[in-house]
Amino acid sequence: MAKVGKLLIVDDNRNILAAVKLLCDSVFEEVMTLPSPNALISTLQKSAPDVVLLDMNFHAGINTGNEGLYWLKEVLSKSPETKVVLFTAYADIELAVRAMKEGAFDFVVKPWDNTKLVTTLQNAYKAAKSKGKKPTTKQQTAEPQTEMYWGESAEMKRVRQIVERVAITDANILLTGENGTGKEVLAREIHRQSARYRKAMVSLDMGAIPDTLFESELFGHTKGAFTDARTDREGKFETANGSTLFMDEIGNLPLHLQAKMLAVLQNRAVTRLGANIATPIDIRLISATNRDLHEAVAKGEFRQDLLFRINTIHIHIPPLRNRREDIVPLAERFVERYSQKYGKAGLMLSGDAAEKLKNHSWEGNIRELQNTIEKAVIMCDGDIISPDHLELRITQRPLNESQTLEEMERQTIANAIVQCGGNLSQVAQQLGITRQTLYNKIKRYGL
Repeated sequence: MAKVGKLLIVDDNRNILAAVKLLCDSVFEEVMTLPSPNALISTLQKSAPDVVLLDMNFHAGINTGNEGLYWLKEVLSKSPETKVVLFTAYADIELAVRAMKEGAFDFVVKPWDNTKLVTTLQNAYKAAKSKGKKPTTKQQTAEPQTEMYWGESAEMKRVRQIVERVAITDANILLTGENGTGKEVLAREIHRQSARYRKAMVSLDMGAIPDTLFESELFGHTKGAFTDARTDREGKFETANGSTLFMDEIGNLPLHLQAKMLAVLQNRAVTRLGANIATPIDIRLISATNRDLHEAVAKGEFRQDLLFRINTIHIHIPPLRNRREDIVPLAERFVERYSQKYGKAGLMLSGDAAEKLKNHSWEGNIRELQNTIEKAVIMCDGDIISPDHLELRITQRPLNESQTLEEMERQTIANAIVQCGGNLSQVAQQLGITRQTLYNKIKRYGL
């Protein structure tokens, strides 16, 4: 394979500099090293490296990672097109994730795996050269384009910023949010923006698998491993090799299989049920749940070490009622889709219908909106969808204009408690406040 690109390694350990340079000389056209970040900016301006591998700590006894964050910002401010990969100790992973949110491309944990390090640096180089360009034709992809609608809400703009920073990496991602918020659609968008987009994403709904089939479905089995195992069968981990594995409702994974899944993720190899030989795999894992997994850990229902492994990046999708400016545009997209499907081209929402949509609580989120619009298109005989076609049931009391702010706040909290089934962690997350603040308000309002 031809060597391409320029790599700059910045680390105060000369043994690490020598080892990584030796490893990367066969991959990059030019590999430069610096034992201190003091000359980083001048080297950046003089040599224009495509990728910088940057240590997060440079002074003995100082392990805050603030140096790495400082130099990351300096590199990105002086050369935005340069991709920065962070070199960090295992204990600093949380800090590295924070750095990724501030613009780092990815991070590699010391002691490093040679293959993982080289792959990460190569992906960074590809991202630097592609500048985020993605295929625009179906012929260039292994699956149809997703229908991700970002909208105009501040909440979704924040989600989009995170996705654009982390999609190209191989970091495991945990998506949380209520049912119907579009977690699988977002997973497909992340896959589409990743370096793995040429292979189809593999999806697995953990909530739909019978308990007796979990192990076979995930890890595969050999012929004769159990009754009715008449042939060898690969599991979803093997099917997703080289691509993305999306595990919906990850919180449903039985506790006794969580240890095996953790081993698969750590060892990057899977052993089929009834087999003795492990098969190497290369996947990017995206998980999703509407459960509070931290609460499940506290109850002993979910392994903490597995949660750490799947939760490198956490993205929370806000409920539709918290992004009301997106309701009508989303509805119009569904009107267009279903009017074409049912041969009713030209259908439009009336002003009153749009207003009714905006004022609905949407406890079922985008899925409920989609189903409502599909039914309305089917029932509409003319060119205009009216409020009567929507058939929305009343799910919350309308706000009274004479209510005080305290009364409105009390009603909002009470509604959230009902919608989240009494799960106070989800309530706090939905309302954007801390659990302690929520407890204080519940006590204050006698809820």
